[in-house]
Amino acid sequence: MAAAQGAGPAGPGGGGTGLTDLPGELLELILCCDVLGAADIGRVSCTCRRLREACQPRGKVWRERFRLRWPSLLKYYSHTDGVSWLEEYKARHNAGLEAQRIVASFSKRFFSEHVPCDGFSDIETLGCPSHFFEDELMCILNMEGRKGLTWKYYAKKILYFLRQQNILKNLKEYLQRPTERQSFLEGAVLIDQYCNPLSDICLKSVQAQVDDIADKVRKVLRTKNPRHPSLASKAGEVCVPEVELQRQVLDAMNCVLYEQLKYKGNELDYYNSLNSYIHQVLIRRTGIPISLSVLYLTIARQLGVKLEPVNFPSHFLLRWCQGKEGSTDIFDYTYIDAFGKGKQLTVKECEYLIGHHVTEEFYGVVTSKEVLQRMVGNLLNLGKRESTDQSYQLLRDSLDLYLAMYPDNVQHLMLQARLYFHLGIWPEKVLDILQHIQALDPSQHGAVGYLVQHTLEHIERRKEEVGPEVKQRSDEKHKEVCFSIGLIMKHRRYGYNCVIYGWDPACMMGHEWIRNMNVHSLPHGPHQPFYNVLVEDGSCRYAAQENLEYNSEPREIPHPDIGRYFSEFTGLHYLANTELEIRYPEDLELTRATVQKIYSSGKE
Repeated sequence: MAAAQGAGPAGPGGGGTGLTDLPGELLELILCCDVLGAADIGRVSCTCRRLREACQPRGKVWRERFRLRWPSLLKYYSHTDGVSWLEEYKARHNAGLEAQRIVASFSKRFFSEHVPCDGFSDIETLGCPSHFFEDELMCILNMEGRKGLTWKYYAKKILYFLRQQNILKNLKEYLQRPTERQSFLEGAVLIDQYCNPLSDICLKSVQAQVDDIADKVRKVLRTKNPRHPSLASKAGEVCVPEVELQRQVLDAMNCVLYEQLKYKGNELDYYNSLNSYIHQVLIRRTGIPISLSVLYLTIARQLGVKLEPVNFPSHFLLRWCQGKEGSTDIFDYTYIDAFGKGKQLTVKECEYLIGHHVTEEFYGVVTSKEVLQRMVGNLLNLGKRESTDQSYQLLRDSLDLYLAMYPDNVQHLMLQARLYFHLGIWPEKVLDILQHIQALDPSQHGAVGYLVQHTLEHIERRKEEVGPEVKQRSDEKHKEVCFSIGLIMKHRRYGYNCVIYGWDPACMMGHEWIRNMNVHSLPHGPHQPFYNVLVEDGSCRYAAQENLEYNSEPREIPHPDIGRYFSEFTGLHYLANTELEIRYPEDLELTRATVQKIYSSGKE
């Protein structure tokens, strides 16, 4: 800041040039230098009138300061004229401080339980723009290195919640539009976004990829028919009336999609949820019948061919009218299998496809809402099949989507209540759901009464719970515990890598679990220390001491809950966060000593 302070004549004779004597553009260029911080600019602007004018709130200097600090936020400013960049900088800075405060508080409040349904209430009433708040959360998630794991864990949960709330709002707005304004592609993107809220998925990007495919189809079409009407109009403005011209479009589409770009139905991994997400279909060039049909239909409509969705059982199809538009005769249509490389089918061939006869109603066109219902239904079925994901996140997300479309569906409301009850989370919300079910269908009083009773018992037990149990390694009853919190271990029998986040001096599980897991077959049976471990496959397990050994090549454990218990990975072991240290106060030093002993001796 010496140049700013010496704003007057530079030399003893006054013949030099000071900072304020420089041309405006050069002065701005200096002040926009990335080595200067916001505080520097603030101090410069206080030195004299010329520099204060150069650093005016709406000027280039503060805009550049904002851009350097938060480049991803400029996309929110379509018109930059009149923007007070100084005020925007202050607002973003304050939003960052608020985000950090909330993230820090989450660990202390919710360490011992899942974040309750009302746990985000203070986030819903933020006094700052949500995109500023989200940007700070993304900064936390993108912190380099192996530190800040607990902050990243809760920042991810908060960001997940915020984005899903916004997407649900967009979905409800979409469903309220007239049917002709409900794009099938936009609906598919909304489902994709809700199930993958931390991914960078937007309609504009997906549409651009679809437009690129449509342009490739036009190139092929141009070689076949240079005067084709699809080549003369912009996307969405063309209508090709003649069946033969429509056939040329579909032939060109099949050539591009299935021959040039190698799109195909995913027969080998049909039940992978990625097949249902439209952005993954475009990346991986494979999917299931309904996701490929949405892509195929969107491209065809952009090129002037009006295909319609058909909710055919077991295999989603499209139909193409060969007769009078709007005909109710199912034989006036050709049916297209986007999963089967765009093959065109007759009614009889459709029945061969699924192996049985169906009534005419299944050949009828369906609305965009019904298409979304089927897409969400597929995800629901996949969510029920989950085995490794113990949080049932896909099932929870797909239930949210289904109930956003059909809020009074008793069957799915009951499934949601049972799921939350099974997971032991959000008992207050379970009661609200059950009350709603009872009002909709009094005949459900038996199932509702059972869940209400047990949910109330759960709430009472939670009220009676005292603080966390503190386990001192120096206690005589813990003398057999050999391993400590944060150590990277390997299972002797199954070979998986894991990290210890809790231990008991003996097996604390019930008799049924002990019997099912055949614990009595172990040499020391249940009368030995057992450890809570986070496993590299994303599961949580309870392992006997005799089945664990030190991992000679410790590495990070890619478990979604790692940040709930640990703040840092040192390269050899994990450091427990403050909340876990309270429970195991003597473990940290023991872990450090153990690691030093194991790996220093190994190097020697």
